[in-house]
Amino acid sequence: MNRLFVALKIPDNVIEEIMYHRNKAFPDFEKYRWEDFEKVHLTLKFIGEVRTEMVQQIADELTFIEEYEGMLCQLGKFGFFYVGDQPKSLHIGIHSDKKIYELAEKVNTRLEKFSIPADKKRFIPHLTLKRMKGNEGAYFVNRFTSYFLPKISFEIYEAALIESRLLANGSDYTTIKNYLLG
Repeated sequence: MNRLFVALKIPDNVIEEIMYHRNKAFPDFEKYRWEDFEKVHLTLKFIGEVRTEMVQQIADELTFIEEYEGMLCQLGKFGFFYVGDQPKSLHIGIHSDKKIYELAEKVNTRLEKFSIPADKKRFIPHLTLKRMKGNEGAYFVNRFTSYFLPKISFEIYEAALIESRLLANGSDYTTIKNYLLG
């Protein structure tokens, strides 16, 4: 079985800028474990576990992504996703035009032919920076929610089908196929 997801790749210079502001928002950043630089991405669709023989078919089905033009985006602000009243992950929001929502919906629709269910939750473009362990506290949350992030615009020109292997110390990503946006 292969654990897959479809993602838009964020330019390195933008990730560097995000890390700079993350460190400025929370100067004691080295006390915590963060998502690795090279693993920061914008998930369009978490596919989950599929049989190995389906991977190439899925990769081929997703070639329609290359019909899309590059997407102009802007960083939003730091935020948290909660379960109940507990923050479970720190992210940075992404603002873009409707193309990004259309692409996410089309990925959902195209993968249904492989019995991969469409996402029921509303698509929220974001980049996960940290999965919360529960020991961060209110000070940690307040530092990020009150941080003013300057306007940072960028374009996305690449998407990928990625395999994620869960390991004892986190996950390991392998790109199955890259898709270049026009």
